Formats: sequence, structure tokens, C-alpha cells
Amino acid sequence: MQKIPSFTIDHNRLLRGIYLSRRDLTPGGFTLSTYDIRMTEPNRQPPLTPQTLHAMEHLAATFLRNHPEWKDKVVYWGPMGCCTGNYLILQGARTSEEILPLMRETMRWIADFEGEVPGATPRDCGNYSFMDLEGARSAARTYLAEVLDVITPANLSYPA
Repeated sequence: MQKIPSFTIDHNRLLRGIYLSRRDLTPGGFTLSTYDIRMTEPNRQPPLTPQTLHAMEHLAATFLRNHPEWKDKVVYWGPMGCCTGNYLILQGARTSEEILPLMRETMRWIADFEGEVPGATPRDCGNYSFMDLEGARSAARTYLAEVLDVITPANLSYPA
């Protein structure tokens, strides 16, 4: 069986950043772009905890699906199994650089969020108490300060 393309990226050289992971054309003719929102350096920095990623999933998905400009283009936001970031799937063909303002806005909203995590109730979530809001806020602040607000071309394209 062939390796899928995302397993061919050299994770030993992968930095934190925003990467266009793949682009797909649906049978209906729509383009879907999958972005790797890499928040920790794989195999070199500690991964995010599952509780942090779960809170971030609820927050980012809520923010993105209510965003006045982007809500109709958002297909999915969810955590990576390796706990080093998240995937974002958008309708359309945009570069990593083109979604940078949206990611800055999303992470600022998470970093500043106060109150109850949206959907964190037994009725709305299958594991509602498995969340770390402060961890999500801290991870968003770190990602903003150390990556998004000082982005370089190396944080926007997979290593060759």
C-alpha cells in the first residue's frame, strides 16, 4: 500500500505554521483545500494535550462557522491525531498566506475567550468535561506570538 502524501512530509524538519496539505476536487466540481495548522514542532516540542485540542476544537469551530466572511466556506476544523495541531478544510483554492489573517483572527478570539466553552455540556458533547480552556487560550497566545505574528515563508510551505 502506498503512503498517503501527508506521511511523506519530513516531520523532523517541519516547523510550526500554516501549510496547504492537499487540494481536492469533489464530484460536484467544488475545490476543497485542507490546511495543516501546525502548532508545535513534531518530535521536538511537546504536543498539545488532548484536552487543550478538544477545547480549541469547540472554540475554533464555533468562531469559524459564525464568521461573517468565512462561515459558508468552512467545511471542517479538527485536531490532528498526533496532537501537534489542527486541520482546517475550506471550500475554494486559497494559499496558506491567504488564510493567514483568518488564522490570526481565530487564534486571537481563542486567546481572549472568556466564559463557558461553546457546546461543552452533556447534551451537546460526548466528552464535555474533557476540555482545558486555559490550555487552549495559552496555546493560541503562544502560536500567535511565536508563529503567526512573525510568520516567514518557511512557516507557509512544507520543507522540500
